[in-house]
Amino acid sequence: MSTRPIGCSRAENRWRARGLRCHGSRVVVDHFGEDVAAEYDSDETGMFSPAVLGPAVEFLAELAGADAALELGIGTGRVALPLSARGVPVHGIDLSEAMLARLRAKPGSERIGVTAGDFARARAPGECGLVYLVFNTINNLTTQDEQVDCFRNAARHLAPGGHFVIEVGVPALQKLPFGESHVPFDLGADHVGIDEYDVVDQGLISHHFWKRDGRWHLDSMPFRYVWPAELDLMARLAGMRLVQRWADWERSPFTSTSGAHVSVWRKESG
Repeated sequence: MSTRPIGCSRAENRWRARGLRCHGSRVVVDHFGEDVAAEYDSDETGMFSPAVLGPAVEFLAELAGADAALELGIGTGRVALPLSARGVPVHGIDLSEAMLARLRAKPGSERIGVTAGDFARARAPGECGLVYLVFNTINNLTTQDEQVDCFRNAARHLAPGGHFVIEVGVPALQKLPFGESHVPFDLGADHVGIDEYDVVDQGLISHHFWKRDGRWHLDSMPFRYVWPAELDLMARLAGMRLVQRWADWERSPFTSTSGAHVSVWRKESG
């Protein structure tokens, strides 16, 4: 998701046809339209497997306890549905109408409240003890200001003492040769993946070349990579402090060679 400031009083129907959504004084770009939503649950990445999903749900359920949880970027409900089945009241925010439509069609979704909107700013009803943002979704906010807004939005929803959890990869700039901007990450018979870095603005465009019906197609998605220490500062700006950082949901130690982290910040009282 990316945003840009613009007046939202005209041409909104044309924007929506192009994957744009109007939120206040901004137009927000929805990169998770029908084409992406239609294949999102195909699980080519293995992210729905019990070995991946089980530890994440266990971690979040333990942290939520008896409190309600809010998922930012709920998507099709990959995490929210099993977390709700554990007895945790879950509400979700997501910009993509196509993703939310698939969530609503799944068994158990009637227990989950949904707010359609930009998760960096949209408000859900009530207060909760846990807000979480998983699977690199913080990187879908393509400016630092949007990421700071996301932390502030999380804090607004949390009761004092509540927790904000993010799962995200560590920027892989050690793989980037000096002076270069492109790094291949997958070279297969039917898929070629290339990451394009902008090291000045911490930008990243993930290019996917897919072979479908004998022809190659290109899908590109913009991101903004973010460092762990940078996230900690965003948290402090929002009145939260780091209390846990792990390399994965199984609580493996986070080290200088970890490729990802699960971080937990607590909202301070007062």
